[in-house]
Amino acid sequence: PRLLSQFFFADERVARVVAEINGLDAELDPQQYLVLLNQLHLSQAHLLAVLERIMDECIPTQRHSRDYLVKFPEELLVDNLGNHMLFAAECLLAGTFLEMEESDGAQLRPQARNLLCSLELVRTVLREQSLSQPNSYPEPVRAVLIQFDRLFAEFELSYVSSLVAVKSPDEIYRQQEIIVLFCETVERALHLGYLTQEMIDGYEPLLMFTIPRLAIISGLLIYPEGPLSLERSPEEMSRVFSPFYNLLKKIRDLLRVLSAEELCVLERSLCTAE
Repeated sequence: PRLLSQFFFADERVARVVAEINGLDAELDPQQYLVLLNQLHLSQAHLLAVLERIMDECIPTQRHSRDYLVKFPEELLVDNLGNHMLFAAECLLAGTFLEMEESDGAQLRPQARNLLCSLELVRTVLREQSLSQPNSYPEPVRAVLIQFDRLFAEFELSYVSSLVAVKSPDEIYRQQEIIVLFCETVERALHLGYLTQEMIDGYEPLLMFTIPRLAIISGLLIYPEGPLSLERSPEEMSRVFSPFYNLLKKIRDLLRVLSAEELCVLERSLCTAE
């Protein structure tokens, strides 16, 4: 159950797979080479997972901030992002620039080198600690972990920023505005009886359609200064809504001619129609 013991065996597995890869002629046995690469990927992912738990236990208040993750596209926020970063660093150090311009890769190589050197130091230090005192984390161990955590975060942000357009502070704020709009829409729908708390607590599938529909009406009529404000230019709106700017103007103009009773009928119909 001790994390340092788990790290020792996870590290042993990585070292064993690496040794097998180094002793294999990939051209003579490409099938086995692919098998070993997959094993390496899985064993490194397990090693990083154990290392994450060790850092959470050893340096919980000294972890480097990961607030920058909110800037990343949602499709990148996957469980194996850390393992992908490690693989990217290894490729950069080997001179392989995956998915990026060679000039960008050359700029990232020093960071990749520092990260991988730091990881090797962490592996060495933790292995020694696991064999001597597996129940404690002395200050030298903590210092090595703090440095690795910082270098990993800095490389992750730099690497992803070189591949994709990370969200600007303005775009993040616009997304937060949408979250607030949806929350206020749900509160209003509960107050008017369009939805029930039981539907929300039970994750009623229909809500996936109902809440966005009601939010559009709320954003255009009830909270016109919010994220659906058509007083802004399309460029100033969130990318979620900006492609539909002209359509939203037409919807707003139609909604404005409805009476309160007609609006209520419309909203209730949106809660049931598929």
